Amino acid sequence: MKKVGLLLITLISFATFGQKKSKKEDVVTLTTDFGSIKLILFDETPQHKANFLKLAKSGFYEGLLFHRIIENFMIQGGDPNSKNAEPGQKLGSGGGELAKIPFEFTSQHIHTKGALAAARDNNPEKASSACQFYIVQGKVFNEADLTAVQNRNKMNYSPEQRKSYMTTGGTPHLDNNYTVFGTVIHNLKVVDDIAKQPRDAADRPLADIRMKMTVERMKKKKITKLYGYSFL
Repeated sequence: MKKVGLLLITLISFATFGQKKSKKEDVVTLTTDFGSIKLILFDETPQHKANFLKLAKSGFYEGLLFHRIIENFMIQGGDPNSKNAEPGQKLGSGGGELAKIPFEFTSQHIHTKGALAAARDNNPEKASSACQFYIVQGKVFNEADLTAVQNRNKMNYSPEQRKSYMTTGGTPHLDNNYTVFGTVIHNLKVVDDIAKQPRDAADRPLADIRMKMTVERMKKKKITKLYGYSFL
């Protein structure tokens, strides 16, 4: 019995150690002609996080375009067909040959301004594109409109989430429909500047807006100090 008890304690100790959170996190720098933004990806969406980091580290996004921008809504990019696209070429269907990422939306991470989320087609499983993403700009909602959206999408926003939608803004109608897997932690102005650029009838910017990404592993305390982001 003593041996069993000792074994049990040892197993519990290993399990506890294995669940210990890292003191470091990956920070993605997304650079455009309008400046650079910093992104953090969420542990609560592990498949989206791992996939995005893999692509960012591999150079997949190097030279791709923000091919769809809508002011007061979002900016979208990541279509591999956009790298060598001709002016006026319709984009948005690239990357379909890559395996989709399963739906991982969590009510903890919603479509407030600066949210990083995965684009998708109309598949019933709500599975995400493996490469196309968007960053929310959104708009401010009043209490009545926000409550209507909340009820329609079967959400139950916390007081803090409601306040964010009614002060900073976002796109709550996308909640529970698309996976939010990260957020901008620095320089949201870049999103605003890109979103207001002239665009054609397909919402493609008239002047190409290219991107590149780098990933840096940093201590969480340093991230909080530099960018004011608090980890949950």
